[in-house]
Amino acid sequence: METNTAVLHHEPWNKGKLTGQKSPLRLKDIWAIRVRLQLSSHLRDLALFNLAIDSKLRACDLVKLKVRDISHGEHIASRATVMQQKTQRPVQFEITDQTKDSVGKWITSEKLRLDDFLFQSRISDSPHLSTRQYARIVHGWVEHIGLDTTCYGTHTMRRTKPTLIYKRTKNLRAVQLLLGHSKIESTVRYLGIEVDDALEMAEQTEV
Repeated sequence: METNTAVLHHEPWNKGKLTGQKSPLRLKDIWAIRVRLQLSSHLRDLALFNLAIDSKLRACDLVKLKVRDISHGEHIASRATVMQQKTQRPVQFEITDQTKDSVGKWITSEKLRLDDFLFQSRISDSPHLSTRQYARIVHGWVEHIGLDTTCYGTHTMRRTKPTLIYKRTKNLRAVQLLLGHSKIESTVRYLGIEVDDALEMAEQTEV
């Protein structure tokens, strides 16, 4: 006697999607997005973009920043320290002058107080931007300058400055501290150093 057995087939969640690390922005990409936001007078997005690049924070930490986290009274601080949600370890970052300027203008325009979230949600009951909303904003940034949106995401913003610093200095320990990694191996994997160095060597030996 034959028995027909129904076999359930589940497609993998990542079928047809590109997975793995998202690409960091290049300097020309940073300036293309920044200039576009400046010209369009998008105060919130400009402040969010600049702070994302400077802070190197994960999306979950960036969207929860409050005014008091990056300011001393009425002045934007030159340096801030944030407790990371994922690792429960503090990480410190510098705030450049252009970021101070854009964030300061955003705070003033919205009349934000010290206990207010820097980037409040406009479309939900959440008191601050959600990581999903932030992801859509990043998608829009890279799309508007003609980049392949499947290669970029919120982690792009976290990876950008550390990648630029490493390429300029080759100081792996400094990048580890900037990212708040407890192990140097995590930083090596994060930057994809072996791959980048291999490509660099291949370019140098090309004839």
